[in-house]
Amino acid sequence: MRGRTPFAVLVVVLLAAGLLGLLALNTALNEGSFELSRLQKQTTKATDEQQSLQHEIDQSSAPDALAKRAAELGMVPAGGMAFLDVPNGGKVIGTPGPAQDSPPVKKSSVEPWPVKASPGAQSPAPAQPSAQPSASPSPQPPAPPTGQAPPPTPAASAGDSVIQLNPVTSAPAQHGGGTR
Repeated sequence: MRGRTPFAVLVVVLLAAGLLGLLALNTALNEGSFELSRLQKQTTKATDEQQSLQHEIDQSSAPDALAKRAAELGMVPAGGMAFLDVPNGGKVIGTPGPAQDSPPVKKSSVEPWPVKASPGAQSPAPAQPSAQPSASPSPQPPAPPTGQAPPPTPAASAGDSVIQLNPVTSAPAQHGGGTR
């Protein structure tokens, strides 16, 4: 009988240790699943907020919204468009022209980039204009002759191949015939 008692005690101790180990493992797994559930809810909330903000950006970036905002700021559509073709020796493609509007263009009272004030923060005072706009439009610099290229601009030396001088509505296709 003496030989069986230590063996029985050893088996009982091993069984108890195994059960306690399983209990600790099960507790750790449950804590992990609760953390995973919490993080999934947080991710869903952040994704919804991101999609909402992206939708707001898309609405503000739509062409009609941009045109409306530009009109509120007193901007007018551009005149003739011209492009500087840098790879082909700086050739000017198209004929530049000034924007057409009935002068004078009245100064807008709308802030160019409205700042959303946070709660408790004071909004900055609107800037006062330093000079009154003149009643006659300012003279435009003369356009370079078609055969002569204007001096390179900083953007031209930055690696751009074609530089846009005025906004594009439809680009004129004036390329030399033939293939390269």
